[in-house]
Amino acid sequence: MYKIDSQKAEEFICHEEILDTLEYAQSKSQDKELIRSILEKARLCKGLSHREAAVLLECNDPELVEEIYRLAREIKQKFYGNRIVMFAPLYLSNYCVNSCTYCPYHVKNKTIARKKLTQEDIRREVIALQDMGHKRLALEAGEDPIHNPIEYILESIKTIYSIKHKNGAIRRVNVNIAATTIENYRRLHEAGIGTYILFQETYHKENYEKLHPRGPKSNYAYHTEAMDRAMQGGIDDVGIGVLFGLNTYRYDFVGLLMHAEHLEATYGVGPHTISVPRICSADDIDASTFENAISDEIFQKIVAVIRISVPYTGMIISTRESQRSREKVLALGVSQISGGSRTSVGGYATEELPEENSAQFDVSDHRSLDEIVAWLLKLGYIPSFCTACYREGRTGDRFMSLVKTGQIANCCAPNALMTLQEYLCDYASPETRRLAEDMIRKQMEEIPNPAIRKRALENLERIAEGKRDFRF
Repeated sequence: MYKIDSQKAEEFICHEEILDTLEYAQSKSQDKELIRSILEKARLCKGLSHREAAVLLECNDPELVEEIYRLAREIKQKFYGNRIVMFAPLYLSNYCVNSCTYCPYHVKNKTIARKKLTQEDIRREVIALQDMGHKRLALEAGEDPIHNPIEYILESIKTIYSIKHKNGAIRRVNVNIAATTIENYRRLHEAGIGTYILFQETYHKENYEKLHPRGPKSNYAYHTEAMDRAMQGGIDDVGIGVLFGLNTYRYDFVGLLMHAEHLEATYGVGPHTISVPRICSADDIDASTFENAISDEIFQKIVAVIRISVPYTGMIISTRESQRSREKVLALGVSQISGGSRTSVGGYATEELPEENSAQFDVSDHRSLDEIVAWLLKLGYIPSFCTACYREGRTGDRFMSLVKTGQIANCCAPNALMTLQEYLCDYASPETRRLAEDMIRKQMEEIPNPAIRKRALENLERIAEGKRDFRF
């Protein structure tokens, strides 16, 4: 039944293969020799199979677990250095025809305030985001063919890219909308989106169908095969993820890696990003009622083993997680975080009254973007607002080939520093500006290529003089 390069959901996410993998991992969880051999393979930075990864996740030997964490830190540093990419979600509409039992947007919820942004509303939201310093957005919308048709999404993307306010500009729009057709994915690609993001929620078909009793999202195969259609529509940067806590974490962990393997085997490039959200409360949804919720310790282990298993894939964590939780997983594998986020429709330009709450989930990290930038700098990270690869055509297999050969470092480090220079000139508080100037000065000295370092220094001076948007 298991066919890695099949385009049928129940063949590339094979239930029997997942069960066999979990049984195998349990039986090998005490085999120290095997676990060490898997870690030795992982050190080659070529990735691991879902079976090998499941064995590492099942390991509870303190010494070996610490070795897993140490290797995850090393791989994260090798491919991503100390750069952390910043983004913000932008909620366009919370109208939805689905009945997802874990999401307050579900069609039967009569307490949530239903909202949809007009193009003028979007303009106000984008200006507010630009005034924070954001350059990269993730568009979010409920599934509703009447309120949120593909034409509305496309018009909204066009509006966002058209807005230039002071020195602000959104340079990359990623899109997180419901599974759709190849033709619609082609239209999204032609509109200039960055990454198409869609969470599987859970790979367990029976539980998936219970969690999605009605609406178009109830079709497990159509949803699970969405990334295949996106690739066929010309989108070569796709982002996958599960919502940990809906199902047993071991099952969904294996399914997630099988999905990544399938994309690599079928299209020659795996997912551009993997997101690791956990179930949380919002409006009429109480996260404590989900018996599969995972602890911080298990969450950290999941992040570490994903980083080891798919070393070239970016990992995203949102403001669902607290400052403390985010800090722990940054070193273990996360390469992108949101900052200053609002999960309500129209939440950036105006403050909502309690009775107008339209949020999809409760935010745990309430700090402003500037506070998060300062926090990252104090931890030794470079907050990056870079969108260069997408705009230079370094996507899909072209991006992955640069990452795998290490060539991407010649672009990423100077691009991160130049976009940080833009931020400190245009948006940073005095304290954040001081921290950023120190970071830029130190990191510029570590750029190995003298020609690139010289050009980057020249660009930093031009940015200080008021010019913008330099990139390698």
